[in-house]
Amino acid sequence: MHETIAVLDFGSQYTQLIARRIRECNVYSRIYHYTTKASVLKRDKVCGIVLSGGPSSVFSRRAPVPDRRIFELGVPVLGICYGLQVMTHLLDGTVEETDRREYGHSTLEVSEKSLLLAGISRNIRVWNSHGDKVIKLPKGFGGTAKTPNSRYATIEHRKKKLFGLQFHPEVSHTEQGILILQNFLLKICGCHGDWSMSDYLEQSLESIRETVGDKRVILGLSGGVDSSVAAALIHRAIGNRLQCVFVDNGLLRLHERDAVVNLFRRNFQMNLRVVRSASLFLNKLRGVTDPERKRKIIGKTFIEVFDDVVKSTGPVDFLAQGTLYPDVIESVAIDGNPASLIKSHHNVGGLPKRMKLKLLEPLRALFKDEVRVLGRELGLPKEVLLRQPFPGPGLGVRVIGEITARNLKVLREADAIFNEEMVSSGYYYKVWQSFAVFLPVRSVGVMGDKRTYENVIVLRVVESLDAMTADWVRLPYEILQTVSTRIINEVKGVNRVCLDISSKPPGTIEWE
Repeated sequence: MHETIAVLDFGSQYTQLIARRIRECNVYSRIYHYTTKASVLKRDKVCGIVLSGGPSSVFSRRAPVPDRRIFELGVPVLGICYGLQVMTHLLDGTVEETDRREYGHSTLEVSEKSLLLAGISRNIRVWNSHGDKVIKLPKGFGGTAKTPNSRYATIEHRKKKLFGLQFHPEVSHTEQGILILQNFLLKICGCHGDWSMSDYLEQSLESIRETVGDKRVILGLSGGVDSSVAAALIHRAIGNRLQCVFVDNGLLRLHERDAVVNLFRRNFQMNLRVVRSASLFLNKLRGVTDPERKRKIIGKTFIEVFDDVVKSTGPVDFLAQGTLYPDVIESVAIDGNPASLIKSHHNVGGLPKRMKLKLLEPLRALFKDEVRVLGRELGLPKEVLLRQPFPGPGLGVRVIGEITARNLKVLREADAIFNEEMVSSGYYYKVWQSFAVFLPVRSVGVMGDKRTYENVIVLRVVESLDAMTADWVRLPYEILQTVSTRIINEVKGVNRVCLDISSKPPGTIEWE
């Protein structure tokens, strides 16, 4: 049993990041809803508790409040931003609303010795995001550092091991933030840092074998990181009792089907069934231009195709999915607040009742970067593990407007050229995402002394840490020139290439 740090989620966009940072320190973390009872945390034998930030004010009518008894469990507690404020409020300190809010960078000045701030420079840049602040500490607490706007930017009750930070140590904008978290985990909570992926692999194999027994499992394999790692993991556990299904929906990238077949059927000797359903999907998408309708049609059609496969496969008891920890957490609203429900994930929320299969989600406790580490342990190649994110609806949301076989062909060829040049230049593995988009407009051009009226391709390249925010990448002009020249010369039907220089927000990474 690994040492576990509980992260109580108050709806912060950074809750997952806190949990990830803890795991990066080789300590296992688990996210709990803020209403989790102290008795549950005691039962789970957590060795420390972190209270996340959140969008609420402690003065809000429906402000999320944890079980006050968590402060009496005898385990260290660290409150971050709202977590500090709600801890202060519950322990009879004073928090006040202020007109002078604190967002973005600020300077933290360490004023007192503190185990939490051990080894931290006297002045560091920290990242803030709050409108309320503490003006009176609860009994037994002392302040150890301040910012220009917050007298009590860090607080602690040394005897009870209760700590608070008004800033966010988990974000990269905070200098020495990881060291602060390490102090809490290793020096204050006494964790040994025994969380490793090799241990997790052995535990997962044992768990899969115990869960599945002598039954069969079916898995929809897309060739992406999540489904590929899930397939390799389950195959190692139960061998040929895993049936993988690859659905060619006609919205794939160039040669994608062949690449998946070569890797899994030939190299891993897996049972892989390829279902060619391109015409079915394209017929149902004919004339549809609304992005949400596209997504719903693609998702519904996939389920119908997959359901037919299940029926024709023979006795199957489990459906495996590459659901990750963020998929599970993001699909849970905080106290009914829709602003805190980041997305409704396609892997979460159950199966069509008629399929009557049990769910097997072996990656459910992992973050994306951990899945890649697990994939390396399983022997998957770099081309799979470092593959850039690809939307579930495929090229269906990169062809703007109506999806036709012709438009898909143009996009496929342009995207393949772009991908090839990104790989050869070394930039493919340096950016978060790079892809081409087909626009439903035509522009005038001149090719071979003749007037042309052809399509427009947009190049989208972004850098990001977690896809919550993103900025466009300043690719060298030489790469852009090569890509543009090749697409116009080699892809019939294109006479203009543009570059998307929008950030997220206000734009999104994908166009639809």
